[in-house]
Amino acid sequence: MRAARFHGKSDIRVEDVDVPQLKASDEVLVEVLWCGICGTDLHEYVMGPIVTPTTPHPLTGVTLPQTLGHEFSARVVEIGSVVTDVAVGDRVSIMPAIVCGRCTFCRQGLGHLCVRFACTGLSAETGGLAQYAVLKEYQVSTIPDEVSDIEGAVVEPASVAAYGIDRVGIRGGDIVLVTGAGPIGILSALYADALGASTVIIAEPNPNRAALATSLDIGPVLDPTGEGFAAAVAELTRGAGVDVVAECSGSTPGLTTAMDSVRTRGSIVQTGLHTKPATIDAMRLSEKDISYIGSWCYLITDWPRIIRLIASGKYPVAKAVTARIGLEDVVPQGFDVLVNPTGDQLKVLVSPTSTTVSP
Repeated sequence: MRAARFHGKSDIRVEDVDVPQLKASDEVLVEVLWCGICGTDLHEYVMGPIVTPTTPHPLTGVTLPQTLGHEFSARVVEIGSVVTDVAVGDRVSIMPAIVCGRCTFCRQGLGHLCVRFACTGLSAETGGLAQYAVLKEYQVSTIPDEVSDIEGAVVEPASVAAYGIDRVGIRGGDIVLVTGAGPIGILSALYADALGASTVIIAEPNPNRAALATSLDIGPVLDPTGEGFAAAVAELTRGAGVDVVAECSGSTPGLTTAMDSVRTRGSIVQTGLHTKPATIDAMRLSEKDISYIGSWCYLITDWPRIIRLIASGKYPVAKAVTARIGLEDVVPQGFDVLVNPTGDQLKVLVSPTSTTVSP
């Protein structure tokens, strides 16, 4: 089969590899339908190896090269002898986290904090940017007819966004600011809207991304570098500031915007990952009595809940998808477009079997 494999910085090759085989009775072989390109994949491409292992991973034992792809939907083609949750032919969404189940955090139900955490598509034998992948039974969740293959591939980033918002907490009627209109920012805005936020403001300086965010009709989209930004936020909040901020840009300017815009005793969740140390005004954090909360991944048990929310129509995650491409084009029309600061795409999905490009 063909697979997009990461060999090192700026080195992704679409090459022939063997179809993976089941090795344990609790494993599931799936045929990939659609797979998203994640910001983590982009970080590996531009600056890696970062989380892709150059020495044997302590849980999975794998090293580079790595078949990428951890945001995907698939169809079950074979199951191990003890698998009961899914059957051959089922459509599924993949929860890519691989956990030990034995460490302190796993025993507390916090598998996303597992001390030997691994991830399909980043530190495992298989990934979603290939025709087939092997998962553990706990990694696959069936998707109902109301959820499309495209939506099934967006459950993973949708869960990242949802966990961040859940960490900070939103009450119906809250005014929410999302800094950064990347995929996680857009999905955070959609989730906040689904939870009953009265107004969701998106702060995005990139005109291309701002235009995409505006087209989704979630709420006001403002340029945080513009002179009128603070006045606009003040008008929308009657001078009080926003109740909650989801900081999704992973940048010092984004964090500064969050702290300036949140109300006294408001809350900020750091959903976007900073790839270098950020500068923070700690005095302002204290003066405004702000709660500043970290967020890492998602609860690995959240897939059924997020899938149900998508199926209800209240969490329209497909809005974040702006392009669909074939596997052979994954670098020029996927990675290279997404790392371009002037690029016009948000979430690109890849089909290992289709060669058709569509908007």
